[in-house]
Amino acid sequence: MPHRQDTHLSSASSSSCASLSVQRAVNELRSGRCVCVVTADGQACVVLAAESITEATFLAFQSLCSGPLHLAITHPRAKALGFTCPDSNPVVCLNLTPDTSIETLYQLTDPLLSLASDQLQGLNLDTVSRDSAESAAVGLVKVSRLLPSAVIGRTNLNPGEDLNAWASALKMLVVKAEDVFQSEHCTAQTLQRVSEAHVPLMDAENARVIAYRPTDGGLEHLAIIIGDPKQGQNPALVRIHSQCFTGDLLGSLRCDCGDQLRGAIQAIAQDGGGVLLYLAQEGRGIGLPNKLRAYALQDLGLDTLEANEHLGFDADERVYLPAAYMLRDLGLTKIRLLTNNPGKVAGLTDANIEVVDRVGHAFPSNQHNEQYLLTKKTKGGHLF
Repeated sequence: MPHRQDTHLSSASSSSCASLSVQRAVNELRSGRCVCVVTADGQACVVLAAESITEATFLAFQSLCSGPLHLAITHPRAKALGFTCPDSNPVVCLNLTPDTSIETLYQLTDPLLSLASDQLQGLNLDTVSRDSAESAAVGLVKVSRLLPSAVIGRTNLNPGEDLNAWASALKMLVVKAEDVFQSEHCTAQTLQRVSEAHVPLMDAENARVIAYRPTDGGLEHLAIIIGDPKQGQNPALVRIHSQCFTGDLLGSLRCDCGDQLRGAIQAIAQDGGGVLLYLAQEGRGIGLPNKLRAYALQDLGLDTLEANEHLGFDADERVYLPAAYMLRDLGLTKIRLLTNNPGKVAGLTDANIEVVDRVGHAFPSNQHNEQYLLTKKTKGGHLF
């Protein structure tokens, strides 16, 4: 995933361009096509999302590469496969053998598919640097909301051949690795208000919704303004709510998201005014299809964090840069935060939003989400 060591919203003149190139590459990968990733030192590699491989695309991919092929995977996925690798390396590579089939690639990528131990024979593990093409490839498939595994190989460029001309002739997009690493920062900094309207809610009739869209055309985030956030003597009460289709819309009993959403609207209205930020970060940032895969793994005995990690994601992939930008745009740099999650407090603090108070936001459990809430408390550090 893109680097996160600097979470401050610094200005970047090339942010719009950088995020746009990444979004275009995302669209290509989601469509099952190859892209070319080039690093700062000139290393050029062809990348294909492992989840979307077919016999035809794999053959086309192989024709564009020279030398051995690799499967770039995350550290959590490598551990789930039984490999031992340093904790300092978020991305590692499996060196594929010439006879590795696409069925094996699927099985290495998707934990819901059975994988025999002998299929791992001959697949040696290599660590890679954080600024490598392999790390950028995994970052791209994560941004694509695909399973975080990418097949990668060096381009078959002839000595002295121009990379851009080669890629253009093949109608293949070229994306810089450094743009992938900075894409989260760039996307957050280019959020723009695109529409807003008064939307009376069941528990907050004086409410309006503002839609924010990044200039790269990515997913919109929403700000729900209830009453007047600046009318009281205290800083505004704010809830950062990650989108949850199953809980918010369907009323799923597997989580407490629906209760938290409706409860936050009530609490903010009762407080006299505030903001609920509705972020497009389904399933702790892994997307709805992957969240459903995580549910299937939970049905097999994993807890909610283990399921994400078996899929190859971090336990929590959410970022709060968009939330910080939206709060700044609304003129709110000092807030009271409605949350049980210290990670949200830390994320906003890192982005220069002052959280003067954390307001608890817990609801009764049911037989379907008791283990989920316990895991959030014991492993996720949530404060109930």
